[in-house]
Amino acid sequence: EPIRCLSFNLESDNKPVKSLKPRKRRTKQTYKNFWKVKLLVQVVAALIRKGNTFLICQRPAHKTRGLLWEFVGGKIEPGETKQEALIRECREELDVEISVSDVFMQLVHEYPDMMVELTLFNAEIESGTIRLLEHNDVRWIRTDEIENYDFCPADKDILKKIKEEF
Repeated sequence: EPIRCLSFNLESDNKPVKSLKPRKRRTKQTYKNFWKVKLLVQVVAALIRKGNTFLICQRPAHKTRGLLWEFVGGKIEPGETKQEALIRECREELDVEISVSDVFMQLVHEYPDMMVELTLFNAEIESGTIRLLEHNDVRWIRTDEIENYDFCPADKDILKKIKEEF
């Protein structure tokens, strides 16, 4: 959906002459959503590999997009770098310490309720044993098993790239 902005025609004394009028007839529903703004949320995630497999996590049932599969990670908190946020999220969600490497992929995805700017980093577990502190389940899967799991929509392009590069 395109970004909308206001503009006014001004007289010499800088007072608005008239308000914006739509060019075509709009329904009540159109007006309801006309100025709707979606929040852009910055999210980081980890692509953690083990041999020819990679780690996926199942979202908790009570959360948005519940029981869908995703990569471990989460929102960046104020004052954090992307790498710091990813290290914190892995500690909070899986009780593991990771080392963060380069960016595997970055994308923006629009959900009905928000826009997500997702940065997926290559990462490695340095210490700890995976514990389910946040997720419903975790799995190590091969690329030929991707179709067996229902992933969050934002991850679809990432999974395509993983299939091409693994």
